[in-house]
Amino acid sequence: MKLDKDSEIEFCQEYQYLGVIFDLSGTDDKEIRSRVIQARKCIACLNGILWSKDIRKERKLNIYNASIKNSLLCGSETWKPTENNKWMDALRRSSRISIKERIRNVTIRQQIGLEELIVKEIEQNQLTWYGHVQRMAEGRLPKIALKWMPKRKRARGRPKKNWMECIRKAMKERNLNEGQWEDRKQWSLGVGQRRTTF
Repeated sequence: MKLDKDSEIEFCQEYQYLGVIFDLSGTDDKEIRSRVIQARKCIACLNGILWSKDIRKERKLNIYNASIKNSLLCGSETWKPTENNKWMDALRRSSRISIKERIRNVTIRQQIGLEELIVKEIEQNQLTWYGHVQRMAEGRLPKIALKWMPKRKRARGRPKKNWMECIRKAMKERNLNEGQWEDRKQWSLGVGQRRTTF
């Protein structure tokens, strides 16, 4: 593709922008896999610390939050819904519990003092970003992109759950309503509250 002054943009199958992978599939599968791999590399580098008996669980949890979780969740505001449990590997290591011991994930989280699932944190990131975009002026590019609907023929079969449907579900679970995002403080409190089950 040619631009002004005969400069060209090279066509590519995928590219990375601000650390996020984009490809022709239009999905975030590759980006999520990349984040999981990066988190696993962090786990490998910190393996000695996570298994150490000389380091308190609270300190291990701080290390987990600062290094492993941050590496995993970078860019999660736009991820599609996922129930991936690979991050539990880090918690098992820090608790010195092998997967062969067949101890449930919820028990490990209780032992280490981590109450919530990563899935909830992803939802909170997404709701925070959604509220931020909704407060933007109508002409801003992120808001235009949020409202844009691609014109294409839908494939046969049951449609996959999209990002906006997951946002509505997360809002319903927290009793958040349309327009509440205008009050930034109230929206933040609602985003952080415990989800209700139906």
